[in-house]
Amino acid sequence: MRILHTSDWHLGRGLYGWYRNEEFEAFLDWLHKLIDEMNVDCLLVAGDVFDTSTPSNRAATLYYRFLAGLTTTECRHVVIIGGNHDSPSFLNAPKKLLEALDIHVVGSATDNLADELIVLRDKAGQPELIVCAVPYLRDRDVRSVEAGESIEDKTRKLVEGVADHYRAIAELAKREKANVPIVAMGHLFTDGGQTIDGDGVRELYVGTLARVAPSIFDSSFDYVALGHLHVPQKVKGQDHVRYSGSPIPMGFGEADQEKSVCIVDFEGAGGSELERFSMVIQQIAVPRFQELKQIKGDWNHISDTIDELADSNAWLEVVYEGEEIIGDLRQRLELAVEGSELKVLRVQNSRLYQQILIKGDETLDDLTPKQVFERCLDANEISDDQRPELMAAYLEILTEIQEVDAQA
Repeated sequence: MRILHTSDWHLGRGLYGWYRNEEFEAFLDWLHKLIDEMNVDCLLVAGDVFDTSTPSNRAATLYYRFLAGLTTTECRHVVIIGGNHDSPSFLNAPKKLLEALDIHVVGSATDNLADELIVLRDKAGQPELIVCAVPYLRDRDVRSVEAGESIEDKTRKLVEGVADHYRAIAELAKREKANVPIVAMGHLFTDGGQTIDGDGVRELYVGTLARVAPSIFDSSFDYVALGHLHVPQKVKGQDHVRYSGSPIPMGFGEADQEKSVCIVDFEGAGGSELERFSMVIQQIAVPRFQELKQIKGDWNHISDTIDELADSNAWLEVVYEGEEIIGDLRQRLELAVEGSELKVLRVQNSRLYQQILIKGDETLDDLTPKQVFERCLDANEISDDQRPELMAAYLEILTEIQEVDAQA
């Protein structure tokens, strides 16, 4: 039995206003070819298929076209779980129709735990793989709210609720008494998991840092296919508990990171339930479909690096860190890339920001949010007649944010 584990496609995601549909399409075409060439039997997608709960028509088209295309391969089974970015109702809408193609979707937890237990069968109708398809578990799925709870109480109950859920699904799987591999899926943040600045990974539970220990995964799980973290990694050094990572860089912080998918091969056990299956895991590198480059330094370094990249079509994030204050950095960059296929997507002029926001020995901690906004108005030379309306709108937004934080 050969399984391919992937996750965190984030179809429809943009990057600082630029659409990335061509990248997503190229990835899915590559994935289809890989599944075909490597004779993959089962595809597991561990959540965050889409980047938003209301995916665009183009993103949805890429998704359904890919699934339909799998009928031309030897891939017999597909299991997809919902992630924290996904809309459970959107994923579940064609659930019954997709089951006719042996594509199983679990968009969210339900009242019936058996909905998450999927027994995949061969052409003769015999079990060949058990999948505990646990989707992203929302707060309400695993925790009851009680008056007077502290943050520590909420965090503890969240972690315990997730652990109880995995314990229960493991027991359900073992009751099948089928001597076939058991694979668990999940979309969660494990303790010790590695992230990268700017990768877009969110804390899953607002107001907490609730992360689960790898020990929640039952010893009966031969492989655990996880999603949510974008860095490909083993969990606490356990070879069989893995994040496949996102297939394309989600931000410039991931620009130099090699992306991959996991191929898991199971070979039959000796017939005893006490004997585990032999398993071989390999990571397959995903090609880079759009080059991203982050350039940091003074103007001379930035200019020289742009010259070196002139023959490429890279998308650039420029972080100016020189001592000289450059007020026209954006204009200089536009001239530097003129005539090439380079695109400057984001510019950070930290030296200018410091000049605008900080005076003398001040730090940001010395300023209120209102004072920071007032200095931004000054720096952008906003006229007096526009300031009252802008300030009122800013304070309204600030109040709403603070109220949400307080409720959380």
